[in-house]
Amino acid sequence: MKLREQEGWRDELRSALLSQVLAPFMIFTSFAEKTVTIAELEARKLHHDPYELFTRAVQPALWLLIYGNVMSRIRAIPTGDLPYIDYMTPGILAQSVMFIAIFYGIAVISERDLGVVHKMLVTPTPRPSLVLGRALSASERALVQAGIVYLLALGLGVKLNLNPLAIAGVVGVVILGSAVFSIFSLIIACIVKTRERFMGMNQMITQPMFFASNAIYPISLMPTWLQWISQLNPLTYEVDALRSLMVVGGSSMYGPIHDLAILLTALAIFVVIGSYRYPKIVT
Repeated sequence: MKLREQEGWRDELRSALLSQVLAPFMIFTSFAEKTVTIAELEARKLHHDPYELFTRAVQPALWLLIYGNVMSRIRAIPTGDLPYIDYMTPGILAQSVMFIAIFYGIAVISERDLGVVHKMLVTPTPRPSLVLGRALSASERALVQAGIVYLLALGLGVKLNLNPLAIAGVVGVVILGSAVFSIFSLIIACIVKTRERFMGMNQMITQPMFFASNAIYPISLMPTWLQWISQLNPLTYEVDALRSLMVVGGSSMYGPIHDLAILLTALAIFVVIGSYRYPKIVT
């Protein structure tokens, strides 16, 4: 009898230890599943309206075909041994990703008006999953935009780095950058709460962020005060990472690991803020 009790006690102890060991893994798995579910739900909207992607392609086409060709001819911006059109291509890709992601918050305002946000908030899905799920769905649009920029760049003779590892790195940076700016957009939407204010706020933020980065000219050409601002700009580090991966002869000013660390830090901060602010959009 005592032997059976001891064996039963040992079995219970093993089960308790096993559950404690597996608990973090099970929590992470559940969190990841809910995040992917939200991302899939949001991504379906793109499949119902694919023409949005083609309209978004107009802006990078204008920048590369007109601005890039003109500035390449006059050679007004020093870019070393790298042709100017090659230099600016990663910047235009980063700009396109930012412009797509930064307007993503307007969907949150529309969903609030339709009552969708209220339904999401009463589910047991963690707030960070709701925020990250939206960020992942924005990445799908960004990757399609990256494909369009690659095709335009190839047509213009840009010396792209087509090494599979380099392309995989570009995909990772694009996903990370779109996640950062889409969550930033969600935070803005949760603060202003109306479409009119959201559009005005985005116009006020996106253009300064673009021009206060290294997207179309080196940081060394900026005045000192603007150089300090550019170093606080996440777009600067996205462009820097893309330039080292995307084009032949491109280099990173800060180093790819440093760029990724900055973007990951910005993402973590924005996820925390977005998770806190997201429920407040309905109040």
